[in-house]
Amino acid sequence: VQLLESGGGLVQAGGSLRLSCAPSGRIFTRSAMGWFRQASGKEREFVAAISGGGGITRYADSVKGRFTISRDNAKNTVYLQMNVLKPEDTAVYYCAADPSRSYSPSSIDSAYDYWGQGTQVTVSS
Repeated sequence: VQLLESGGGLVQAGGSLRLSCAPSGRIFTRSAMGWFRQASGKEREFVAAISGGGGITRYADSVKGRFTISRDNAKNTVYLQMNVLKPEDTAVYYCAADPSRSYSPSSIDSAYDYWGQGTQVTVSS
């Protein structure tokens, strides 16, 4: 299983980006999906997660009201829409899949079995 992230880049503070993640294989529709991020010199942290059907979402307090996670199972893709970006959002963003918790997306990174390579998001002030 491979997870391919895209959509990262450089943006000014207050701007927006949309990240995409397209898992290969047949696990997608029954997997909870999560986004995590890791800033330079810091530990990886939870950003957002969504259930297999898309009806349940979870967010870190730091991104609530600014980021939106969604999925299109027909397109086998999960998205992270990031608005009102701040310099502290600068990090490598990772997509992850958890086939065992379709109905209960976790905020814990150890719950996820599959990870992408990451995409860099840089927010300038």
